[in-house]
Amino acid sequence: MKGYFGEFGGQYVPEVLVPPLLELEEAMGVYLGEPSYQSELDELLANYAGRPTPLTPCPNLSKELGFTVRLKREDLLHTGAHKINNTLGQALLAKKMGKTALVAETGAGQHGVATATAAARLGLTATIFMGAVDVERQKMNVERMRLLGARVEPVMDGSQTLKDAINEAMRYWLANQKSTLYCFGTAAGPHPFPTLVRGFQSVISQEALASYQKLIGRPPDLVVAAVGGGSNAIGAFAHFIPLLVDLVGVEAAGSGEEGCHNSAPINLGRPGILHGQRSMLLQTAKGQVLPSHSISAGLDYPSVGPEHSYLSSIGRVRYGMANDREALKAFLTLTRTEGILPALEPSHALGWVLANRRQIPSRSEVMICLSGRGDKDLDIVLENLGSVE
Repeated sequence: MKGYFGEFGGQYVPEVLVPPLLELEEAMGVYLGEPSYQSELDELLANYAGRPTPLTPCPNLSKELGFTVRLKREDLLHTGAHKINNTLGQALLAKKMGKTALVAETGAGQHGVATATAAARLGLTATIFMGAVDVERQKMNVERMRLLGARVEPVMDGSQTLKDAINEAMRYWLANQKSTLYCFGTAAGPHPFPTLVRGFQSVISQEALASYQKLIGRPPDLVVAAVGGGSNAIGAFAHFIPLLVDLVGVEAAGSGEEGCHNSAPINLGRPGILHGQRSMLLQTAKGQVLPSHSISAGLDYPSVGPEHSYLSSIGRVRYGMANDREALKAFLTLTRTEGILPALEPSHALGWVLANRRQIPSRSEVMICLSGRGDKDLDIVLENLGSVE
């Protein structure tokens, strides 16, 4: 059924939001397959964003672990994360549709920065909604957005994190749909956003597969990526899903203590509806959305993209968890063994690998999607350093 991945997905929105979603779906059909659109996007990705990104070996870490670890370096892209793959694609689509503005939500701030950047490059205005809690813990990214010309709107409702920022961005889009495209930041939300974002982010696995074929003549044995809403992970998995490659998505277990908030809906949630999609959701027995928490703002979301819920339900992808301490330890490990500062989001992916090292066969080829760089998280890391040193 269109817009669904098995039982997950859909378009659970108020009737007034159906027209802009249909307009977006129609525009995707018209423009995304056009050679002129793709060539313009390819030029932006290559000469502005910095694609292709390298597949970096980690010789010191690999020697210690007994298997080969390589990092898909999305952190080296312009703006410092994989988010620019999606925002350039959507901003270019907005221009083709005759829109003059973008609205977006952001948690860790990377999608907000990437949206503001794409808007500046393509002559659009940008309004970014960000939970007040995230505004406080990601101050540097807030200032970057403002310097790029975007209007940043702190959201004071609810948990004041990503969930609430999405709510406000949707309301804004509803009121300004004639001039504005909602530049959705992750592979979640109502159809067609999960499909649209997956398409733009699949360049990650497309490049990675080609790199592995050139390096070792075959795909890796294991691909690991952090999962919040799920865009970097679905991008890292996309071209490996049809192949005999083990895929692991890593959710945020929060502090890891029983009864404390987490951001692991696939592992600890139940099917439910949030932000226009049916997917796995952290909720009470009565269906009320539970607060989520992660030391990483980009993983702090109570639901997940519907394709991830589907891939879990059919057993194609395993979904594990890493807690705050494991992520911090992984951050320090990669920094000190390889001289690479990862964002706290992909630190969860590495944290899972380190915690499960004995279950990974020796001499395996393991790819970790390094979805962003750690500059934005230094204040958080320094505040919590005592818990891991």
